[in-house]
Amino acid sequence: MSGSITAVDGAMLTVKAKDSAVLKIKLKDNAAVFGVVKATLADVKPGSFIGVGAMPQPDGSQRAIRVTIFAETQRGLGEGHRPWDRPNSTMTNATVDETVKSVDGQVLMVKYKGGEKKIVVPPEAAILAYLVGDKNELKPGANIRITRAVKQADGTYEADRVNVGRGGVVP
Repeated sequence: MSGSITAVDGAMLTVKAKDSAVLKIKLKDNAAVFGVVKATLADVKPGSFIGVGAMPQPDGSQRAIRVTIFAETQRGLGEGHRPWDRPNSTMTNATVDETVKSVDGQVLMVKYKGGEKKIVVPPEAAILAYLVGDKNELKPGANIRITRAVKQADGTYEADRVNVGRGGVVP
């Protein structure tokens, strides 16, 4: 779920979602906050743990739509290759093995438990990075994304992690 914070009352966030719904989200005491910033391909280095939303190509490679560089504390999060939230797309969370330039863009070879993928990153792909943040960033006007919210019996949600955009980034 994504949206903009409209109010904060202790651990309870009121969020106006993209579809205009108003959501109440209670943060767990130990909720992690990650700032999301714009990055560049120069920030993607061998050994980086990344998440790549992509479209499969006929040659078996993946053409990146978005590359996210995870904070070191997130290493291993969701590691593997699976369907993504867009039709016919994939998500690969893996460690960068090598990077090379090609005619089509930057090529990343990534490895994860049980496999590896060739990722072509065209110039138009969005490149983002997660940085460890804190709850002080959660204030009215902040754009957030929560991927693991659990709906409660009273209609509110409970979350253990929040991604908050920095510098105009919408996570």
